[in-house]
Amino acid sequence: MTVPAPGLVRPRTRRRLLAAGRPGWSAAVFVAAAVIASPVLAVALGALLQGGLQLPGGVGGMVTTTLALTVLVALGTSVLGTGLAWLVSVHEFPGRRVLSWLLVLPLAVPAYILGFVFLSTFDYAGPVQSGLRSVLGEDLGALPVRSLGGATIVLVLTLYPYVYLLVRAAFSDLAPTAYDAARTLGASPARAFRTVLLPLARPSLAAGLALVTMEVLTDFATVQYFNVRTVSVGVYLVWKGSFDVASAVSLASLVLLFAVAGLAAERALRGDARYHQRGGRGRGLERRRLTGGQAVAATGACATVAALAFGLPVLRLVTWAASAAAEENPFTDTRFADHLTSSVLVAAIAAATCVVVSVVLAHALRLGGGPWVRAAAQATTFGYAVPGAVVGIGVLALFSAADRLLQAMGREDGTGILVTGSVLGILLAYVVRFTAPAYQAVDASFARIPPTVSASALTLGAGPGRLLGRVHLPLARSGVAVALTLVIVDAVKELPLVLLLRPFGFTTLSVWVYELASENFWERAALPALLIVLVAVVPVALTFRNPATRHAR
Repeated sequence: MTVPAPGLVRPRTRRRLLAAGRPGWSAAVFVAAAVIASPVLAVALGALLQGGLQLPGGVGGMVTTTLALTVLVALGTSVLGTGLAWLVSVHEFPGRRVLSWLLVLPLAVPAYILGFVFLSTFDYAGPVQSGLRSVLGEDLGALPVRSLGGATIVLVLTLYPYVYLLVRAAFSDLAPTAYDAARTLGASPARAFRTVLLPLARPSLAAGLALVTMEVLTDFATVQYFNVRTVSVGVYLVWKGSFDVASAVSLASLVLLFAVAGLAAERALRGDARYHQRGGRGRGLERRRLTGGQAVAATGACATVAALAFGLPVLRLVTWAASAAAEENPFTDTRFADHLTSSVLVAAIAAATCVVVSVVLAHALRLGGGPWVRAAAQATTFGYAVPGAVVGIGVLALFSAADRLLQAMGREDGTGILVTGSVLGILLAYVVRFTAPAYQAVDASFARIPPTVSASALTLGAGPGRLLGRVHLPLARSGVAVALTLVIVDAVKELPLVLLLRPFGFTTLSVWVYELASENFWERAALPALLIVLVAVVPVALTFRNPATRHAR
């Protein structure tokens, strides 16, 4: 039999071959989309079927605080992230190359860890205020650290890298023509930045702010350190305080509305304009070398941000961990091994599930399926754009519905897990939240496989299953490895979902850190917090191994 060379398979024949066995794989995509979308739909439908929102007292203050915090953090991250991106993209100064990498590392420090380090350092009993009182006298009043302002500072330092990375990537892709023309016409660097660079980078800025908004709405651990009560905090307190599903669903629906408003604001910020430039991908902007005081100021500004957002918390954690180890070996504490095992086990199961789902989605799209299948596959990434409080309460609402169904069928105790919590609920929530990054990594690897390779394998008699096992997976193994890493790291860092859904007696490293920090046991929280940070550094290192990222440097 004559076997056609991969490049000689006709397009029509290739489409017919790739469509072989498509219905089953397409059905798997719709099932995955339905499962992943179900918690969000449960919140939306639950709010509608209740015949009105059942809101607890004080919800007006929560809404106002949430709006204020979101706006302040969005403004802070846009100014800091965009300013730093402009500084390292358009200027050359001592240490720029190293600092451009260090400025991304705060992504590895969860806000709930930076929060308690910030409090221990700047609160009334911390070294900063104690030092000020020793110099200025005991009459110096307490600085309002546990406040909306303190929470804003911590969240800005934690989240600005989202804006920094995306805007910096946009600057690196720009052709220098328009910027150079503005400079030739006499515009100062600052004016050329405002009138040329910033408008061209607007889509990237909007995307970064959308990510920042989702993270702010998700957080209800960090803000509690600072006595700030947002709607997400209300969700947690209502559920853990009274196990009132109806009120929790009502509050979660408000969080969902905030998320939708944030996404709408992103589209509005982008506007209807188009941001193409002649000549295709640019070679980046030519950097202007800074000298004298300007160079010192640029280096100092970047170093200060990196030190506050990453250097300070890591140094404090290392110091506390060493102090605690000098008094007692932390590894002899059986809770450390138990909580580490719980974190790793749940993270590994969630990562494996997300990767399997992602591989099925990517393989099904390689077999064709049309716009509906592609839309369903895209819907599986929606969970990452939804605040964790919505996902967690959505999972609880699903369990509540299952309870009612089983009770109607004669089983009085229902599922038996609604009040006590369930590891199964945590896993479902993880899959809803973290399928998106896994799918993006896997799909990028599948996209690099020429369609002719798949068609040739099918021509030789391989079925869709064998095509996946013998062709697609071996060629996409790098994307699968990255997907596993990303989900494991996200799952180890995750706190809000575990706090909402964990059963009694089940504690992960993130929950343990939160509980110890809430009781001001800084030294005991240091080692598990440091371990979380070290694990979270992995995807940052992987990001900077990417050739495109190295080009941007």
